[in-house]
Amino acid sequence: MGYQPLDFRRIKTVPLASRESKVDIEHFAQVGRPGESFSRFLQRLPRILAAEDLNRVVAAVLAACKRKKPVIWGLGAHVIKCGLSPLIIQLMEQGAVTAVAMNGAGAIHDVEIALAGKTSEDVAAGLEEGLFGTAEETGRFISEAVAGGQEGNGMGKALGQRLVQIEAPYRHLSILARGAELEIPITVHVAIGTDITHIHPTAQGEPLGAASFYDFRLLAGIVAHLGQGGVYLNVGSAVLLPEVFLKALSAARNLGHRVSHFSTVNMDMIQHYRPRENVVRRPTQGSGHGYAITGHHEIMIPLLAQAILEELSS
Repeated sequence: MGYQPLDFRRIKTVPLASRESKVDIEHFAQVGRPGESFSRFLQRLPRILAAEDLNRVVAAVLAACKRKKPVIWGLGAHVIKCGLSPLIIQLMEQGAVTAVAMNGAGAIHDVEIALAGKTSEDVAAGLEEGLFGTAEETGRFISEAVAGGQEGNGMGKALGQRLVQIEAPYRHLSILARGAELEIPITVHVAIGTDITHIHPTAQGEPLGAASFYDFRLLAGIVAHLGQGGVYLNVGSAVLLPEVFLKALSAARNLGHRVSHFSTVNMDMIQHYRPRENVVRRPTQGSGHGYAITGHHEIMIPLLAQAILEELSS
């Protein structure tokens, strides 16, 4: 072909000292000692990539709390299944969670924990005989609570208030119930056919749809106040909540709310397309900051929660 190797002897080089570098030893992790405090552990993290992003997320949440801006947590059901509700509730009580959005499955796990202290059935075993998703108390409670909720209440408030009214034995571990007690908005976003309670004999589509639609409009009203320092965290929802958040943001902006210069966070075991686009990138393009932090919920959420609490206490 007539090709010849390039002669690299005339390549121009630059001094290492004058070249811009992304990593400096000042950013390195610091060696720790056994028994150190959690605050010291945070200080020792490398100021690089996800560790730096974690610190920036903590700072954004603290700044939002200080400015009285919303800190909305969008929770997938897996977060509740992993036993993390006590941490979310603690952050609610400390003012670091001002609203929670969850999908229908999240509400189901929360209700089952409040009622029975346990949740998450063996899907494969129940599916073989057509008994998957047929828990009597779960379906009946949700259907009756939603159908009997006060006018002007969404699904989240109806479920939370009902858990408090009947004095559910484990309601102290319920995000829905604690939200009702603290008057923190908890919204539930249902896609008909995705949840086990939709096959229960008492299920009614009309009140379910009306209650969930109210919650969508309520979430949009909260999102309308995210601008200038609020934070939205999508934790463990790969499809439904990122889509809901994007539409809520569009509706708020359409109605004249200047929702810009806020922070978004996606935390999940795997970074999926919709959270990346609908939470991290699109809402903050042109202003604001989007962060993607990857890891198991049962490790990352305790880490984030404790970091926020440490900063709040100081």
